[in-house]
Amino acid sequence: MLWYCKFKWHPETTREQVTKRIVRQHEQGTNHPERIKGWYNLAGGGAGFLLVETDNPHDLTVFLQPYMDLIDFDVHAIYPVNYQEFIKQIQQEPQTAGVR
Repeated sequence: MLWYCKFKWHPETTREQVTKRIVRQHEQGTNHPERIKGWYNLAGGGAGFLLVETDNPHDLTVFLQPYMDLIDFDVHAIYPVNYQEFIKQIQQEPQTAGVR
């Protein structure tokens, strides 16, 4: 399962705090980089989102909890949509068939 983890640093959080925490968790082996399918920061810093793959929501919680004193997370389960397949599917549904 893929998880969209939107994040925003708490107002008092500093870059130094975040980078130290990331390195500490990395050295402890708890970041599981193989599960991080995407990491995007917003321009200006202090916010962004991660795409994390795990079938166990507990594993996701264990990954995020060490950061929660510094960062607020908004987490949602997501799934990919193939545009062409989606269009074919909805065009075959009775309520949209023939609608242009």
